[in-house]
Amino acid sequence: MALKKKPVNGMKDILPEEMRIRDYVQSVIRETYRSFGFTPIETPCMEDIANLTSKQGGENEKLIFKILKRGEKLRLDSAQSEADLVDFGMRYDLTVPLCRYYANHANDLPSPFKALQMGNVWRADRPQRGRYRQFMQCDIDILGEPSNLAEIELILATTTTLDRIGFQNFEIRINERRILKAMAAYSGFPEEEYDTVFIILDKMDKIGPDGVAEELAKEGYAKGSIDKYLALFTGVESAADGVTYLAETLGEYLADDVVQNMRQIAQAVNASKTAKFELVFDPTLVRGMSYYTGTIFEINMPEFGGSCGGGGRYDKMVGNFTGKEVPACGFSIGFERIILLLMESGFRVPDQPKKTAYLLEKGLSGEKLTEVIAQAQEARGTGEQVLVVRMNKNKKFQKEQLAKDGYQEFVEFYNK
Repeated sequence: MALKKKPVNGMKDILPEEMRIRDYVQSVIRETYRSFGFTPIETPCMEDIANLTSKQGGENEKLIFKILKRGEKLRLDSAQSEADLVDFGMRYDLTVPLCRYYANHANDLPSPFKALQMGNVWRADRPQRGRYRQFMQCDIDILGEPSNLAEIELILATTTTLDRIGFQNFEIRINERRILKAMAAYSGFPEEEYDTVFIILDKMDKIGPDGVAEELAKEGYAKGSIDKYLALFTGVESAADGVTYLAETLGEYLADDVVQNMRQIAQAVNASKTAKFELVFDPTLVRGMSYYTGTIFEINMPEFGGSCGGGGRYDKMVGNFTGKEVPACGFSIGFERIILLLMESGFRVPDQPKKTAYLLEKGLSGEKLTEVIAQAQEARGTGEQVLVVRMNKNKKFQKEQLAKDGYQEFVEFYNK
């Protein structure tokens, strides 16, 4: 039986044209984030299954690719549960590995520590357009900084990066988990029900206020609480300053430091930004991860019809490894989404070095071949990209294929 030539479902081969764009975007991301003081690190693609199933990853914990024990440790005949079969899992994001990394190396790292991670993650998700089971994530995180300096730096670094890639007129939607909780408390929802309320609220952009009201009612919540809750969002929408409106309306339910924190972030970002974007307070922004403890944000690109990244503060997560809480905040760019948007818009990598193909007649060898190789080496020394290949019978088709790969000039060498 012939082997299967297609990649497994939910994963893809990357052709040269896309790979050039991916390499370029990664280089812009690295260069920009380094200019903000972020240090590249790398973590393994696998983690201990206990780390990945610690109820910190929300719905993603249901999507883990789990790895069977190996050799003598794998005892299929006597296994009583999944724990007897599985010990590792493929990482579903870069945040859990980062927290383990920091807990393991904190004594050798500066404080605060500004980390840059770029790497593949794996989720056993249902494949669809722009969503894969293996995909690249690009994260920046600041660990050990309790103040909103972390949020300000993360937002400025991310928006500067998007601007340098070529995106403009996007939004950074921002909210605070403590604002979400204050709104729910003010409306009369029980504290133990907050997560359910927030899951429904997170659908606001898809089903609208009426849909949210209907789903809350199906869960059995009182009509008075639902009406009071939705009135808050209507009030924010019509207010000149949504945060001020909530501060005045919620009163003692919302701590003063939360309001001050949001205002300081907005003031600093708007005064310092160099990219063309809007910082928008959005009280419907939830972010699915259960580990967020404070500020949360998301990149929204209205002209492309969706978001392409997000993040927030997760001050309690490192403490799950060490027993001691460490303030932490991070921002992740939706790398695959960005690549998809660039590909669909016909993006071309700027300022590429000249690419020349040397086509050698079949049989060219000896002293003549040495001269050609030396000529190619000399050109490469000036920064030019030179491909040395044998000439195909169908030279025209060969040149067409190379042209698709960015080769602009062709030099033919013959035995004569």
